[in-house]
Amino acid sequence: MIDGSALLMTMIHQLRAMGEWTDERGANLLDGGAPFYRAYETADGEHVSVGAIEPAFYAELVRLAGAEPLSEQDRLDKASWPQTRERMAALFRTKTRAQWCELLEHSDACFAPVLSMPEAMDHPHMVHRGTFTAVDGVPQPAPAPRFSRTPPQISRPPAAPGEHTDEVLADWGLEATQIARLRDAGAIV
Repeated sequence: MIDGSALLMTMIHQLRAMGEWTDERGANLLDGGAPFYRAYETADGEHVSVGAIEPAFYAELVRLAGAEPLSEQDRLDKASWPQTRERMAALFRTKTRAQWCELLEHSDACFAPVLSMPEAMDHPHMVHRGTFTAVDGVPQPAPAPRFSRTPPQISRPPAAPGEHTDEVLADWGLEATQIARLRDAGAIV
């Protein structure tokens, strides 16, 4: 997993080597520094995210949101980002998250609402995909990946903390008396 995570950072390492990425948080293209790639608070205290990196998507965001358009050169000028972020923040605070969703959600503006975990589980896209399921009344992610010839199944409900401790320790070769001593010592519950 570490190797895979490092590999996913290839583009960031390349940008850093080119002098296009700094170690300062919130000052780069993909870490919230760019006004067109970050989350904003809405009028109701909720949040929305925008990821309009490409010029066409940015133009659509600006057009639909009613933001002040910038030339491509100004849009990519990091020196102007703090001021542009403030203007965008003020703009996004003029409507509720639901109003922004109604305006932008089915466009090419590269926009999405920031959802709570329960909201994400109930989102129509997640429901359509079957991304979440409930087992014995406990909502949880459905198994993935899903293949048509070998559909995954959940064999039992999620375990409560300590529910299978004795079974696991016995499987590891501990005797019942050893497990009892661990429990008496407070090492296991």
